[in-house]
Amino acid sequence: MTKKALIMIDLQNDFCRGGNLAVKGADEIIPIANHLQTQFDLIIATKDWHPADHMSFASNHLGRAVNEMIVVDGRKEMLWPDHCIQKSHGASLHSDLKIDKIDATFHKGTDKTIDSYSAFFDNAHRRATGLGDYLKKKNVADIYLIGLATDYCVKFSALDARQLGFNVHVMVDACRGVELREGDVTRSLIEMENAGITLVKSIHAPH
Repeated sequence: MTKKALIMIDLQNDFCRGGNLAVKGADEIIPIANHLQTQFDLIIATKDWHPADHMSFASNHLGRAVNEMIVVDGRKEMLWPDHCIQKSHGASLHSDLKIDKIDATFHKGTDKTIDSYSAFFDNAHRRATGLGDYLKKKNVADIYLIGLATDYCVKFSALDARQLGFNVHVMVDACRGVELREGDVTRSLIEMENAGITLVKSIHAPH
């Protein structure tokens, strides 16, 4: 019998209130995440897990600023504040998030030379995190995504999951966006729908 998995994207301190890259409203997701964990066969957490010299940190590029775009190996990459540095408090999961039901945690952004928004691959699709293979071994057909941020890591994780053949659902009320430009979240939701991803509310989780 196929299984349903909940994937909680980057519910880490640095993306929540007081963090180095705080997403507005991020803390509001935590109680929803805790409630949802009782309703799935498999619970997965993902973490941004960057080395301190990661190429996506503006601090590692002299004269560059946060939210500037640079070109690395022919790819456009956004510069961010230092965040989710390996083993730091900022990289830890939010202290109010229940972790006893988490079956596996997958790390991304571990290679200092490339960013990794998706929970499945780096931004150039050169290396997989192992999450896709893990879900297939566990006989997962349907995945439900929540977390941070709608217009970056949630979106790219959802698109990659769809490409890998999973039935993908994004629980819109259990995600929050960065919205660097007005309308980014709306555009992301449209892009996901156009790719065959189902947008749902957390109240419609499997029971």
